[in-house]
Amino acid sequence: MSTTFKAYAARAKGAKLEPFEFNPGPLRDEQVEIQVEYCGICHSDLSMLDNEWGMTDFPFVPGHEVAGRVVAAGDKVKGVRVGQRVGLGWYAESCMACPQCLSGNHNLCPTAEATMIKRHGGFANRVRCHWAWAVPLPDALDSKKSGPLFCGGITVFNPIIQCEVRPTDRVGVIGIGGLGHMALQFLNKWGCEVTAFTSSDSKRDEAMKFGAHHVVNSRDEAQLQKIAGSLNFILCTANAALPWDAIIGSLAPKGRLHIVGVVPEPIPVAVFPLIAAQKAISGTPLGSPFNTARMLEFSARHGLAPMIEVFPMSRVNDAMEHLRAGKARYRIVLQNDIR
Repeated sequence: MSTTFKAYAARAKGAKLEPFEFNPGPLRDEQVEIQVEYCGICHSDLSMLDNEWGMTDFPFVPGHEVAGRVVAAGDKVKGVRVGQRVGLGWYAESCMACPQCLSGNHNLCPTAEATMIKRHGGFANRVRCHWAWAVPLPDALDSKKSGPLFCGGITVFNPIIQCEVRPTDRVGVIGIGGLGHMALQFLNKWGCEVTAFTSSDSKRDEAMKFGAHHVVNSRDEAQLQKIAGSLNFILCTANAALPWDAIIGSLAPKGRLHIVGVVPEPIPVAVFPLIAAQKAISGTPLGSPFNTARMLEFSARHGLAPMIEVFPMSRVNDAMEHLRAGKARYRIVLQNDIR
């Protein structure tokens, strides 16, 4: 088996992605090698390409929403086998020994390694990871639509578990985009009464199709006032400043505002309303392999999938610009045509 991987890489900050080959070195005992069939594009790929977070090494191969098949496995691999369909998300490895890993919270491991940070990601014909992070795909899931579940999907599913959202809850989702359109589907099938918050009235009909029972304009003070004190849980997927006092005012006593979108500015919060009604603000990063598997099973059971647009990987630059322009509806997936 060749040890040369073919990929698309940027040589500098913000540069175009170009064909790139590299040698990944020997396959480690607990690693698997995945033949990439599809790889989703996430806004984090753009952030890393532009080095917004100051952690990008060049040449940089993006990609952390992989769906493919295991083609090689180290001697100590468990849980997956050669030939099996799997997916790989933001994390590629964790230490397996710290309190977080041993308690099933591998995504909180302080030394967890990201798939495309200080290693090459999934815009390639092959990618490697620790076997625990190669999560098997249920037979009912389409590989083409599965990649985005391993980043956007688990990002919005994990809070449902972590925050103990109940089927009897009234919940809100802020932002009907790459994350929010999946959150609406999950929460609807979870049994919740779902309210979608959007700043674009043009998304009302689509929000209802994805699972919202109600839609409110997040910039309309009168609409927000009508739902004041009614929601048990609000999931914010938006990357924008919002009328936070009104959003928190939408929560019922003991309600929670949970953040998964990278809000660009600090959130100003008046403490008294939190104390008086015992409200909370929290956040989570992606999810563990176990919760990722639960999400996949839930998606297969209910026939849930992201809305995607497909580009051949050879047109990766067109796909990245499509995302940068805000035109994605709602996730972009690259189909591997590397030869």
